[in-house]
Amino acid sequence: MSKDTHEADVAFIKALAELLRDNDLTELQVKRDYGEDDSLNVRVSRLSPTAPAMPAAYAAAPAAAPAPAAAAAPAADIPEDPAAHPGAVASPMVGTVYMQPEPGAPSFITVGAQVKEGDTLVIVEAMKTMNHIPAPRAGTVKRILVEDGAPVEYGAPLVILE
Repeated sequence: MSKDTHEADVAFIKALAELLRDNDLTELQVKRDYGEDDSLNVRVSRLSPTAPAMPAAYAAAPAAAPAPAAAAAPAADIPEDPAAHPGAVASPMVGTVYMQPEPGAPSFITVGAQVKEGDTLVIVEAMKTMNHIPAPRAGTVKRILVEDGAPVEYGAPLVILE
């Protein structure tokens, strides 16, 4: 790679970062082909300051569905911002959440279910790869903060375990 190509690539990446910031995007991926065996694959991403707020909108519907479990938990136990809860399990990547291994199969977890460390909580599909998100510790599922098929950001809370 010549110095001119390197400098052009650096300028290209800086322009992508500026485009990301100016358009309030969280991620951008571009592949630039130079020749048969020469290409540049760039993925620029940032953690959006509003990223945790987006899944809270998804939490409204699931929280309303299991009313008995939600009513049993005192409001003081669950902070208003689910990401601040000590039992929150965050998404390690940007992707789409799936609650079961395949359509029509039972969900991995339900509110009130006991899980062991390493049990699959959800799947996050990223770039056509199914990533099983394991329970970081044993506990009880108190809240499910995402819906099946919903998009999630990096660091967004998925589940609350206690």
